[in-house]
Amino acid sequence: MAAMVGSVCVAVTLLMCAPGVQAMDLLRATEASENTPSIPEVRCWCASYPNVTLCSWPEPSHAPPTHYVATYSERQRQPVTNECHLIQPGSSSSFLTSSSSSSSERVWHCYLPNLKLLTDYIINVTAVYSGGCSSHLSSFMLEDIVKPDPPVDVRVSPLNSRSLLVEWSPPPTWANLDIIPLKYQILYRWENRGTPKSVSLGPFESTRIELRGLTPGRPYLFQVCAKELLGLGECSDWSSPVKITIPRVKV
Repeated sequence: MAAMVGSVCVAVTLLMCAPGVQAMDLLRATEASENTPSIPEVRCWCASYPNVTLCSWPEPSHAPPTHYVATYSERQRQPVTNECHLIQPGSSSSFLTSSSSSSSERVWHCYLPNLKLLTDYIINVTAVYSGGCSSHLSSFMLEDIVKPDPPVDVRVSPLNSRSLLVEWSPPPTWANLDIIPLKYQILYRWENRGTPKSVSLGPFESTRIELRGLTPGRPYLFQVCAKELLGLGECSDWSSPVKITIPRVKV
């Protein structure tokens, strides 16, 4: 747990696990104080397997002056800790995409380099402030937190009065596309008599697909998400929507 000894924040790790849980919070502990900020809500994801792993947490509004200490270690080698490279809110970094840093709230990130495959890790993010500290500890395995960034440059082109060609490009942050390919899902939506309808298609390994049987004159919204080919982790967030209406055939 986290506690203040003089002016030093001391963290004691208490590990708790539950069967079948792949990534879990292990401990949340806060030194009691009227000015205690909220415990960091940390999430971690691997945006380019296996080389780019990031963790992030929002900075609480109206929090007292706070600085953060982020460390990580292999679960079986807990005394051996490494510092997570902190990226302050508003900083530019090659590891961050516009989607991961576009929120209006102040978000901290940290970069975890050179993680091993098939290895349990523990990350400890501690918020240190005058009079106390609060910590978030969680455990994860790299393969469980794979989440690519969204596909980019989604394009939708009419082919005829009832079909469309949907094309897109892989997320530029996925660095090993030739070695570790991606697969994709397509979501398209429309309204039928005021009722929202949607269809999810895929997965597809190609970056283009022809859709047939669509209704002329009806507006459609298209989005694409990306996932590691073998199914590791989860699909990316959906890409920005692209809207198109299939033109009616003039008689």
